[in-house]
Amino acid sequence: MSVEQKIRIAIGSDHAGFEYKEILKAFLADNYQVKDFGTHSLDSVDYPDFAHPVASAVETNEFNFGILVCGSANGVAITANKHQHIRAAICWLDELASLARQHNNANILCVPARFVSEELAKQMANTFLTTDFEGGRHGNRVDKIAC
Repeated sequence: MSVEQKIRIAIGSDHAGFEYKEILKAFLADNYQVKDFGTHSLDSVDYPDFAHPVASAVETNEFNFGILVCGSANGVAITANKHQHIRAAICWLDELASLARQHNNANILCVPARFVSEELAKQMANTFLTTDFEGGRHGNRVDKIAC
């Protein structure tokens, strides 16, 4: 599969999620086209500076999905969900990553780096990116989210 045909992933983090972002970026690189929206170090930063660009990139369909990582995932999720067509889901179990896609058609996975293992973060990313939205009654519910 060429790079042009690969699913496009926008990824970003703050300083607390930096190491996991780097791990996820390397983990996904073989099968996905991944663009890193930063941060690019462990230096303290403000998570909205990275969550907004990732959410915008997904909202405009430049990227198929997004992954945001911070300490608790709350800040990046709150920020991303300010965007009209974003459904950012905080996941700390693999089943939640699956359900976020199946039932909520989530388009951004938010990973709480301080509360999950590296292996679980990779597993959730894989599940999130390979699980389809079920539609049907869930589609009716998702349609009601937009303001």
